[in-house]
Amino acid sequence: MRRIVGADAVCALIAGALGYLVRFGPAGTDGQHVSLGVALALPLVWVAAMLVARSYEERFLWVGADEFRRVFFASALLLATVGTVSWAFKLDVARGFVVLALPLATLLTLGQRYAQRQWLHRRRRHGLFRQTTLLVGHRAGVESLHQQLEREAYHGYRVVGCALPGGRDVAAQFDGLPVLGDLDEVVDIVRGFEVDTVAVLPSPELDGPALRRLGWDLEDTRAELLLAPAVTEVAGPRVRIRPVAGLPLLHMERPELTGVRRLTKGAFDRTSAALGILFLAPVLLGIALAVKVTSHGPVFFRQERVGRDGRTFSMLKFRSMVVGADRMVDDLAEESDGNGVLFKKKDDPRVTRVGKVLRRYSLDELPQLINVVRGDMSLVGPRPPLQGEVERYGYDMHRRFLVKPGLTGLWQVSGRSDLSWDDSVRIDVRYVENWSLTFDFMILWKTAGAVLRGSGAY
Repeated sequence: MRRIVGADAVCALIAGALGYLVRFGPAGTDGQHVSLGVALALPLVWVAAMLVARSYEERFLWVGADEFRRVFFASALLLATVGTVSWAFKLDVARGFVVLALPLATLLTLGQRYAQRQWLHRRRRHGLFRQTTLLVGHRAGVESLHQQLEREAYHGYRVVGCALPGGRDVAAQFDGLPVLGDLDEVVDIVRGFEVDTVAVLPSPELDGPALRRLGWDLEDTRAELLLAPAVTEVAGPRVRIRPVAGLPLLHMERPELTGVRRLTKGAFDRTSAALGILFLAPVLLGIALAVKVTSHGPVFFRQERVGRDGRTFSMLKFRSMVVGADRMVDDLAEESDGNGVLFKKKDDPRVTRVGKVLRRYSLDELPQLINVVRGDMSLVGPRPPLQGEVERYGYDMHRRFLVKPGLTGLWQVSGRSDLSWDDSVRIDVRYVENWSLTFDFMILWKTAGAVLRGSGAY
């Protein structure tokens, strides 16, 4: 925490100094003492604005967009305050300095916070800076939440054990976790194992009064109490707590799949894809020439995929395999490195030399910009499936057909071919349930890093 506060102050000091130098020069000018005072005081005022915006509360740090939204709010609040105070007291604060210094402080603060977040996430993946966590509930819920926390270790929760109905009389260990006691022994477990976080899953034994008493008892410890809702894979913006008849009830909003935002997404997709084709035209021509010269066959590979509402379309790719590769799948099926539904092979003999490079950096997918312009696909969405895969889908997986498939998506930034089938289902459903333009921009931002790393691409 102290490191974030100090870094924010340094960012404000740098922004204030640069703003003053750009506006007034190294020697300054007469009559600018107020602006110089503002520049020197900016670090203190900046940190105070961050405090008012509650951007230092630990629950808003390290994960999610709330931390960055609060930085923006603090910046806007400070800008409005400076403008109002300077007008009210007729202070001679140069507008050029304010307009330069505050946005620069915002950008520097966002950049350093993002860098610190990435540093912490890397350390957490290696087991450092994590909170000890106790899972409380029934077996199915405990197992599911344990797997989720292990998949996303960067959130910083290290599960040390669980409390189940029946406790140690049922089993000494469950899902690789020690069973530390019964649901009635949670507080004793917290004290005995110095637990930082207690995550309680829905269970009939822990009804309203029991949960209230548990919260009271945990107030005498350092442990935080987290309640896991019965509805999973729904992002925070879709869930609101609404007081109904004196009760704090969770209100789950409908996913934004229709209306103005969908039209906005379509317009953004087509415009961006068209501009992308124009900007990348030399690259596309170069890749097309390399494919044509190095192997026999057409430049493009067309394949029927299933899109929104179950309609099929012809998806374009640069050909990265030998001609007739799709007819060789049955012969290689027993050697698949995929997840049981999707056929994947790391050292696929069908891939050409140029194709290995194209697939490594997802360059073979670039012609799908044409599919986006046509309206068959989006820039961001679920992975476009084959008809044979769709025939093996369960009920949950059909949710993905409510939106267009994407050139990139959560699957692209979460491991691609390294994902298990259950993870693929979970990720696609999560995208559909939580779609928003902000979510799309976040995925597009992360896609660049995923493509450069090449993880899961084969």
